Amino acid sequence: MRYFLYLSYDGRPFSGWQIQPNAPTVQQTIEEALATLLRRPTPIVGAGRTDAGVHARLMVAHFDSEQEIADLAFLATKLNRLLPPEIAIHRIVPVKPDAHARFDAISRTYQYHIATRKDPFTQAYAYHYRGRPLDVEAMNRACEVLFDYIDFTSFSKLHTDVKTNNCRIYHATWQEREGALIFTIKADRFLRNMVRAIVGTLLEVGRGKLDDAGLRRIIEAKDRCEAGMSVPGHALFLVDIGYPPELF
Repeated sequence: MRYFLYLSYDGRPFSGWQIQPNAPTVQQTIEEALATLLRRPTPIVGAGRTDAGVHARLMVAHFDSEQEIADLAFLATKLNRLLPPEIAIHRIVPVKPDAHARFDAISRTYQYHIATRKDPFTQAYAYHYRGRPLDVEAMNRACEVLFDYIDFTSFSKLHTDVKTNNCRIYHATWQEREGALIFTIKADRFLRNMVRAIVGTLLEVGRGKLDDAGLRRIIEAKDRCEAGMSVPGHALFLVDIGYPPELF
């Protein structure tokens, strides 16, 4: 039997999602808890691999069980009792035997939070911007440029093992709130560091240092060195993952 595990986590104590030697990760922490409860090693496969310090309001992972689990709600409750407070299990649902949390995802949505004024209560989860006032309208106009391209090599971390840098962006927008800016972006897939590099580049637009034509030149250059800085990871949240209904 295969199951999808829906969860959220605060990324601050972890060195990212994926298991790695000599560092605490979200995947390792959950696998250890599952192994304790199911009394056998239980690998999980996540829908993505968030970097160190990045958070997830919604992450999905799948795992297999040799026998059907009768009470999934009870298993979720026991997992929550065993896991640290930075990880919360929302629900566990049965899926088709070949359903895959990563490869069957049809969309992923991220948000990046920027604090535009000093606020001690957002310090841990927002990037505190202290520069000149940003032109949010120009940043939103620049977002529309992203829809014209599929190759985002210029926003990808160098020397990754992916076979293609093509992504289809479905939605990208900035929203102003009191003392804050929130960038939301949705695509079929994302490259390593892609959202943080896009945000850093759009901030250059907001400062008046880059226009739409310049953004097009950056994307068409297919060169990470041409794009803006990568903003810090502690303000980035994975917020949604979409799947076709036939998996369930």
